[in-house]
Amino acid sequence: MRRRLPLSETLQETLQHLPLQPGVYLMKSAAGEILYVGKAKQLRHRVRSYFRLSGISSARIASMIPQIADIEYIVTDSELEALILEATLIKKHKPPYNVVLKDDKNFPYIKLTVNEMYPRILTVRTIKRDGAMYFGPYVHPYDLRKTLKVLMRFFPLRHCSGNPDGRTRKERPCFQYEIHRCLAPCAGKCTPEEYMQSVEDVILFLQGKKEDLLHELRQRMEHHAERLEFEQAAVLRDQIEAVERIMERQKMISTQFENQDVIATARKGPQINVQIFFIRNGMLMGRKSFHFSERVEGSDTRVEELHEREVLRAFVEQFYLKDVLIPDEILLSEAIPHQSMIAEWLSEKKGKKVALLVPQRGKKKHLIALVQQNAELALTEIAEHDAAAFQAVLEDVQQQLQLTRLPGHIECFDISNIQGTLAVGSMVVCRHGLMEPKAYKRFKIKTIEGSDDFAMLYEVITRRYARVQREGLPLPDLIMVDGGKGQLHAARAALAALRIDAVDVVGLAKARGARGSDTDQERVFTETNGEGIVLDTTTKSAQLLQHIRDEAHRFALTYHRTLRKKANFHSILEEIPGVGQKRRKRLLTRFGSLKRLKEASIDEIAVIPSINADLAETIYTFLHTSDQEAEHGTS
Repeated sequence: MRRRLPLSETLQETLQHLPLQPGVYLMKSAAGEILYVGKAKQLRHRVRSYFRLSGISSARIASMIPQIADIEYIVTDSELEALILEATLIKKHKPPYNVVLKDDKNFPYIKLTVNEMYPRILTVRTIKRDGAMYFGPYVHPYDLRKTLKVLMRFFPLRHCSGNPDGRTRKERPCFQYEIHRCLAPCAGKCTPEEYMQSVEDVILFLQGKKEDLLHELRQRMEHHAERLEFEQAAVLRDQIEAVERIMERQKMISTQFENQDVIATARKGPQINVQIFFIRNGMLMGRKSFHFSERVEGSDTRVEELHEREVLRAFVEQFYLKDVLIPDEILLSEAIPHQSMIAEWLSEKKGKKVALLVPQRGKKKHLIALVQQNAELALTEIAEHDAAAFQAVLEDVQQQLQLTRLPGHIECFDISNIQGTLAVGSMVVCRHGLMEPKAYKRFKIKTIEGSDDFAMLYEVITRRYARVQREGLPLPDLIMVDGGKGQLHAARAALAALRIDAVDVVGLAKARGARGSDTDQERVFTETNGEGIVLDTTTKSAQLLQHIRDEAHRFALTYHRTLRKKANFHSILEEIPGVGQKRRKRLLTRFGSLKRLKEASIDEIAVIPSINADLAETIYTFLHTSDQEAEHGTS
C-alpha cells in the first residue's frame, strides 16, 4: 500500500478535492506565511505527491512539509499560464523554500520615441509596446551617462516633453538650442527632413552599426566640403571622431550583429554564481553577476541541495518576468526544465520568436565558455574576500572552545536510525569555513544491532580513522559529534583504540531545560569542560558550529530516507507473485524508485530481462490497484 504522512483534517480535505487541471499551488504555514509556490500540469497528482514518503525528493522538502498547515491553489487554462503565474507569485511573495532572485531592479534603457513626429531621447526602466525603440540594457550608470553625453553633443535631438507638430511654433527656442544640444524643431530651426536625418544617425549609433554610420557621415562631410560649407563639414568631422573613439573602446563579440543574452553558472562548494552577458548587435553592452550562497538568497533552501539547472531555470523565469528587452536568442550553459515552454512564453512576451539554446560547438559554445569563466572568477574573488573574514571566525572558535589548534579542517559525525533499523552514520567536512560536499562520507552500520547510538558512533569513528591511517591521509584539526557527553566519550574511546590523541574532539547538543526538554541554547562539551560551554548563538562562530552540525544531521537523514525508500520498494514488490529477489533488483536498477516504476507503462516494464508481458501486466495492475486503495483511505 502507498504510505502517507500524517495529515490534519484541513489538509486531507484540500487534497481530497484537488482538480486534475493545470495550475499553481501555494504551501502555507499555520501563521499564513507562504512557504513555497509551485506549478503543476495536474494539481491533484503533483500536490498529493508531497505527502507520500516516496515523494519526498530532498531534505529541504522534508523540512518544509511539517510546516504546511494549508494549501491554496489557482487553476489555469494551460501549463504555460501556470508557469507564468508561478514566476509572478514567487517574485511577489519571495517564499523561503523557492529559489528567489533577490536583485530584481530593472535596468535602464534609452528610449527613442519614433512614434512621435519629432522623436525624443529618454531614459526609462520600463519597456512598453508603444511603437518606440528601446536600446540597452545599460548595466552600469557610467556607460549610460557616457552614451547620453555623446548623443546630446553630436546628435542633438530634443529631450523636452512638448509635442511640436510643425504647425504651432515657439517664437524663441530654449537654452538647449543655444548650446547646440537641440535642433529646435519647435521653433522651426530645422526642417523635418534634417531632424529625421539626425534620428537615423542616432538609430545607427545605438544599434551598433557604426561602420554604416561612419560611411554616411563621411559622405555628407565630403559633400559639404565640396560646396565650401566648412562649418557644417567641421560638425560632421567632430561626429566622425567621436564615433571612432567609441568604436575603439567597445568590445566586438560577433560580426553577425546578433542580439543575445548569454547565461552561465559556476559552482564552488555551496556557492553558485550566475553570469549574464548582454550582447546587442554583436557588441557587449554589459554583464551582471548574481550570487547564491549557502542558503539561496536568504531562504531555507541550501544551494548544495540544488542542481545548477534548478537555479538557472529560476533565474531565467524571474529575470525575464521583469520589464526587460528580450533578445532574439538566449544561450544557456545547460538545459533547464520546461525549456521549450519557457521559450514559448518569452516569444509570446516579445511578440516574435525567441530561441532558447544550449550551444554544443562553434562560436556560441565559445561564448558560453567565456561567460562561465567569468562566473568562476567571480566565485574566486568572493572566496578570497571571505577567507579573511572566516579566519577571524575560526580564531574565535579556537579561543571559545580552548582548542590546541586553529580548526581549519573540521569533520563532523551524526547517527540516524529508527529504533535501530536501517542505522546509518554521516560525516561532513568543513575547510576554512566552507562545506566540502565532495568530501562527505556515509556509513551503513554493520556491527551493532538495536538502538545503541553510542556504539554506532564508536563504529563509524573507528572505520573512518582506521582508513585515514591506512591511506596516510591528514587528520582534521577538530572532530565534532552531534550529541553530548555520551557521544563525546564514544568518539574519544574510538580514537584512543586507534592511538590517535593529537586531535581535539567536541560534542554539540541542545542545552536541556529544567524538565529535561531541549531549549534554544547550544552547549559544547569538551574534554576539559564536562558541564559544557553555552554558546552565544548570535555570534558567527556559534552559527558556524551549528551549521556544520545541522549539515551532518541532514546528510545522515537523507541517506537514511534513501535506504528506507529502497526497502519500501523491495517490500512492496515482495507482495507481487512471481517477482523474486533478482527481478526486484532489476526493477530497481531500471527505474530507480517506486514512483518511476508506477509511472511506467506495461510495455516499458516488459522490456526488462526475465519479465514477460503477462508478469509486466501483473506488476502494473498490482501497483495501480494499491494506488486506488490508498486514495480511498486504506493503509
